[in-house]
Amino acid sequence: MKVKTKLTISFCIILFVPIILSLTLLGIYREVQNREVEERYGITGNENYSVYTTIQFLNDYLTKDFKSIQGDIEKDAEKITTKENLDNLNESLEDEKSYLVVKKNNEIIYNGGEGNEKVIKNLPHYNKAFANMYTATFVDGKTSILVKQINFKFKDSSKGCFYVVTKVNEIVPRTQDIFIDLLITIVVILGVTAIMLTAWVYRSLITPIKTLQMAAENIKEGNLDFEIEVEEGTDDEFGELCVTFEKMRQRLKDNAREKVNDEKENRALISNIAHDLKTPITAVKGYAEGIMDGVANTPEKVDKYIKTIYNKASEMDLLINELTLYSKIDTNRIPYNFTKLNVTDYYNDCIEEIGIDLEAKGIGLAYYNYANPEAVIVADTEQLRRVINNIVGNSVKYMDKTSGFINIRVKDVGDFIQTEIEDNGKGIAQKDLPYVFDRFYRADASRNSATGGSGIGLSIVKKIIEDHGGKIWATSKEGAGTTMYFVIRKYQEAQNE
Repeated sequence: MKVKTKLTISFCIILFVPIILSLTLLGIYREVQNREVEERYGITGNENYSVYTTIQFLNDYLTKDFKSIQGDIEKDAEKITTKENLDNLNESLEDEKSYLVVKKNNEIIYNGGEGNEKVIKNLPHYNKAFANMYTATFVDGKTSILVKQINFKFKDSSKGCFYVVTKVNEIVPRTQDIFIDLLITIVVILGVTAIMLTAWVYRSLITPIKTLQMAAENIKEGNLDFEIEVEEGTDDEFGELCVTFEKMRQRLKDNAREKVNDEKENRALISNIAHDLKTPITAVKGYAEGIMDGVANTPEKVDKYIKTIYNKASEMDLLINELTLYSKIDTNRIPYNFTKLNVTDYYNDCIEEIGIDLEAKGIGLAYYNYANPEAVIVADTEQLRRVINNIVGNSVKYMDKTSGFINIRVKDVGDFIQTEIEDNGKGIAQKDLPYVFDRFYRADASRNSATGGSGIGLSIVKKIIEDHGGKIWATSKEGAGTTMYFVIRKYQEAQNE
């Protein structure tokens, strides 16, 4: 869920949930109070107002007493106002938290309450307009008082007032208490809602922020060996940020590991180059000193020494060329010039050149071409020749037989041209075979003058073949020899695709 959606939901919950719950509670309170009024006071039909409407409630509550007293007064006011009848009537009103007060010509002739001097003082005077069952006077003193008034005339035409005085607070639950209960309930509702929203927001927003903060601290301290865990189903912006941050951490870790490996490989390269340059340089210096000191005292010896110096210089030149090419490989800057090549013509030229070198070294060469004479590939002539020369040179370097030989076979394999270069040299141990195309890897750790080299020859071969869209692999048996295989897709098939 997106953060914008979560904020919208939170706003709606904060706005509407307390309102809905508060209105619901108000309705429940109203219903409970109405039932209590009906059961306690016998007032029915109370749906249209609440006991909060105190005056309306009391008017209804006191109507039956008012009507009864009014009827008795209309029959015989003199009789109803006797001391005995008034005491009986006042006693009957005590259960209803009311009492009687009677005036004659504005003088109190009966007072059924105690300590009600302030109430007596504020009682309304004779007023026929308000002497009915539907009206009442509210006297608000220390104790809220509701007064229903009945006006009548004595036989001697004196004005009489009959008052039913009711203590409001003792009949109806106080609105203040109800308000406090409602206020407490609403506060509880708001508190629970706030806690729920806080927990939700904390879980969905604060938790991933803290996770990212801890991750940033780890990265700042250089610790990349941790993992940012993202809960399943998290699809908001923070979840996406955590996923991106984890990918960044993994990338940084991979880069750091790659940097360490590169530094290790560079140290290995420098060590290899230093060792492999030292051998031919030592030989060059030795033979040069031999000429200078007169050790080579015949033209034949001088010629031999010069040829040796030339060969050692060529070895150093080859080594430097490999190093230069390696730097281009490492930055993907190998200069390719792809052209269409006829497989038969190209390999015939290569084999002719290789055969001359191998013959000079006393190594036999056999060449078999099983490819279609019209087969064509797209390749860089110089780089593909480098591949073949590096593989053959590697075979020569590790040749340990007096009658060594190399077989080169070119085959038509479906959509590909496959080249196989087989030798009967010392072979490669099975434990070393998976690593022979790695940079700086050497199966022969002795690194003497016979098996020297930079250790990057086969890694260069692999890179060139892969850049041609091909694949290279090797099989070997220790003591019996090694066979290198590589394939390049035929031009016709590539064109059809």
